[in-house]
Amino acid sequence: MSYIPNTDDDRRIMLEKIGVKNIEELQKPIPSAIQMKSPLDLPAPLSEMELLREMEEISLKNKTELAIFAGGGVYDHFIPSALGTILSRPEFVTAYTPYQAEVAQGTLQVIYEFQTNICRLTGMDAANASMYDGASAAAEAVHLALAHTRRTKILISDTVSPLYRDVIKTYLSGLNIEIVVIPHNHGVTDLEQVRSAIDDNTAALLMAQPNFFGLIEDIEPAADLIHKSGGLSIEAVDPIAAALLKTPAICGADIVVGEGQPLGIPLNFGGPLLGFFAVKKELIRLMPGRLAARTIDEEGKPGFVLTLQTREQHIRREKATSNICTNQALCATTATVYLALLGKEGLKKVALLCLDKTHRAAEKIASLPGFSAYFPGDFVRETVIRTPIPASQLIETMIDRYGILAGIDLGRFYPGMEHGLLVAATEKRTDAEIAAFARAMQEAASEATLSPAKR
Repeated sequence: MSYIPNTDDDRRIMLEKIGVKNIEELQKPIPSAIQMKSPLDLPAPLSEMELLREMEEISLKNKTELAIFAGGGVYDHFIPSALGTILSRPEFVTAYTPYQAEVAQGTLQVIYEFQTNICRLTGMDAANASMYDGASAAAEAVHLALAHTRRTKILISDTVSPLYRDVIKTYLSGLNIEIVVIPHNHGVTDLEQVRSAIDDNTAALLMAQPNFFGLIEDIEPAADLIHKSGGLSIEAVDPIAAALLKTPAICGADIVVGEGQPLGIPLNFGGPLLGFFAVKKELIRLMPGRLAARTIDEEGKPGFVLTLQTREQHIRREKATSNICTNQALCATTATVYLALLGKEGLKKVALLCLDKTHRAAEKIASLPGFSAYFPGDFVRETVIRTPIPASQLIETMIDRYGILAGIDLGRFYPGMEHGLLVAATEKRTDAEIAAFARAMQEAASEATLSPAKR
């Protein structure tokens, strides 16, 4: 069966309707240099049965049984069985976009509950219905700050996720915005560099808590510095670590963003993810995306509606805060159910387990010959280990020989940190796995440093 159902007659009629003789004439406005001159070199078509068999064979190449000690924003957390059962209900699985409140009360209520949870977690006044991921949420936060202050300079700590920084640069490309990356000092943002970089044209300072290296940042004095210049403080937070740390609101944040994947969303080889976005009350009308609110109808009954629609689908494009079309409804529902199942104390317990296990793993590895802590300072979620051989080499060996994903090679993002390994241990990692991790690290490093003759 053809995937394109149009017949030759269908195509002829459509071409006649738009007043062209053939496909080639239709494509004339496309520059010749980028036109496809010959058909794609594709394999022969497959039947449904053959296609399924091929996809199954490809899927078997995935390594799905690894003990994961990698984080960097996406983590291997335990997901309660009840979560999948609840989410499998058809009213949650549907991808329906809730424009018509009268037929989407359940979806709107879930969004409202999600927003409420994010506000409780961050201490902020209002949250939106979610963003595509943490990186795009950070980029939207920068746009909000630029619009609010009408300035054209942004400060970003280089301890913010490199992926966030790349997405921000893409969002701002072509807008003549100055982006200043603040270097770190022993793994945390250099506040003296922040002080010297701030001027009257600075719209915002973006920092992460904990930062990409897993370290706790001194957010409050940084927020004071940017506020004195009339700019905004943007804080990117981890939702699990947030259960143990001061809320961003207490630390002086004006905008809070983050990645919601740790809240019950599987790894799925990289997506989908869930961005959350919260602000102080005075910025609520500049928030991107959609916002659900609780109200009462003309009969006095409670109900839910979409409100403050500043998306370009609802108002004139030049007045829109963002061109984001939707929200991650199913992922936001997942996070809402996860938080409801765990509750305040359950979330705190998960955070404490991550803290304990990461510290134990770090202590074991740092005590091995040739290994050490890369940075001083307190960490909650993950930490950087200095390795005797390049981290990339160590990671490959650990995967192939021991079935362990050892962490993230920081040399990918930070030149000069090729011996930096970012390690995270969630509540899923057992004492036996942590012990095996340390043994395997020592063996892999020892073998790599042996001369060819000794091997």
